[in-house]
Amino acid sequence: MTSDLATTSIPASNLRPPISPPARRWRLRGRVPEGDLASAPYPPLIRHLLWHRGVRTPAEAAAFMDATPVDYDPLLLPDIEPALSRLRRAISEGELVAVYGDFDVDGVTASGILIEGLRGLGGRVISYLPDRFSEGYGVNVTAIDTLHGQGVSLIVTADCGTSSVPEVAHARKLGIDTIVLDHHTIPPQLPDVVALVNPRRPENRYPEPELASGGLAFKVMAALHESIGRPWNAERYLELVALSTVCDVAPLQNENRTLVRRGLEALERTERPGLRALLEVSGLTGACLDSDSIGYVLGPRLNAAGRLAHARLALDLLLEPNPERAMQQALELSRLNSERQQATATAMELALNLLSKEDPNAPLIFIGHAEIASGIVGLVAGRLAEAYYRPTVVYERGDTMSRASCRSIPEFDITGALRTVPELMVRFGGHFAAAGFTVENEKLPALKEALVAYARRELAGVELAPVIEIDAALDLRRMNGDIIRMMTQMAPFGCANAEPTFLSRDVDVADVKAIGEDGVHLRLRLRDAPVTWPAIAFGFGERDVRAGQRVDVVYSFCGDNWGNGGLEMRVKDMRPREIAPD
Repeated sequence: MTSDLATTSIPASNLRPPISPPARRWRLRGRVPEGDLASAPYPPLIRHLLWHRGVRTPAEAAAFMDATPVDYDPLLLPDIEPALSRLRRAISEGELVAVYGDFDVDGVTASGILIEGLRGLGGRVISYLPDRFSEGYGVNVTAIDTLHGQGVSLIVTADCGTSSVPEVAHARKLGIDTIVLDHHTIPPQLPDVVALVNPRRPENRYPEPELASGGLAFKVMAALHESIGRPWNAERYLELVALSTVCDVAPLQNENRTLVRRGLEALERTERPGLRALLEVSGLTGACLDSDSIGYVLGPRLNAAGRLAHARLALDLLLEPNPERAMQQALELSRLNSERQQATATAMELALNLLSKEDPNAPLIFIGHAEIASGIVGLVAGRLAEAYYRPTVVYERGDTMSRASCRSIPEFDITGALRTVPELMVRFGGHFAAAGFTVENEKLPALKEALVAYARRELAGVELAPVIEIDAALDLRRMNGDIIRMMTQMAPFGCANAEPTFLSRDVDVADVKAIGEDGVHLRLRLRDAPVTWPAIAFGFGERDVRAGQRVDVVYSFCGDNWGNGGLEMRVKDMRPREIAPD
């Protein structure tokens, strides 16, 4: 199933001028008292960066910079013992177990870990991934009936189930037990399950409450293998954990940072035919992989299956043992991703047209259309939330029901907002920063009014403009490779461990060249006195940047992924030098 948006376009003459997004504010972090950290054996800049990432002592600094592994005991997870006991019984008695996942990368990789982990112990396992378009997110009664007809007596959810109260009750009536493995926000009422293994539960004792579902599945399977006395091949599954953790934007701190770091190493030498093929068609074979490789290259290809067709395509790729079939599957995912890119561009054009008719002062964006497909609404919501710095709801309008995705900003709990009006929705769920819901069309106006009013109260006094957090202002000519390479020890970068970002003033644009399709990116050389740095500015193709200009530039450093030791600047924003930052 493909989206009609791939072939639909909006005539330019029908577009109203969109509301201009607010200018990005530059916010320079202040210097901080280092205390005990001052005695750590690192340059002042590195200590400054560590302080702003929560490091306070030399011991913590050494652990962070040396990437000391963090590995918490899975037996601290809530309901882990009843979950392990029920899984052991299912394996020993030959029950048919269904792994019921979600259609995003986190749900698909968690499903893959559970399927292979249980089968490796002799379990009889089938998988079920709902269709985004006909079923929507989460456990549903029709799927349970189908699984019951196939003889399933135990359902193990992956990345869903925490809010599935009536669905789990239906399964119990049919004699099906349910184990929920999930990390979504805990609702007031929980389903009556054998075990609800969710590190967000209030009674959780596990030190890392921010595990993605892939990480959670990994820890549960490791504990199950140990309880049965069988070895656990962590190396084989860490690559899937890295994919899930980065794509689900989990905080890259503590154990998550260890899992992603080890997972990236495992991914570079993966033996999975599906991942080897995906790396090849993505142009990453032999590359030094980082979190961007997952977030911007591999993840979108895996997600394209569930967005435009069926997530089963991505799961099949991960589980495929045959290299030739794996290559065909990888090529199909790349084709779908190209289609997804075009569909997103068309949907964004339509969304901006819709936005032009909205109140520009509203603290929450709430738009939808029949031609913004449900597989794309989350991407559109994310882009609007980033550009306009407002919580954003985008929905696909159906004949009687609409399905929406929500994306938010750090100051606003979008799932908490939905929880204030549950009576207006058929179902909903999510995290602090992202959520989804299904709503009857006749209730859309009331829901929009309620959410905008709630946002107006909660965001009163908040400046709704995107911010670039800048770690330090530096003279570009004083930067050197040793300092930059030391900063790479702080990787992997991502949520809650942002790549170090700097500001350099009065820099000369020595050369500029448009690159990419339609010249959407810029390749630059930026000079400060005798030092010249190569730079890349993604999405700056329409900016008026010319050789000979002097600019203030905000940037990070990125390395050469092919191990050649090259370094370049990644431009995040720039202004003419006479305009000072806030």
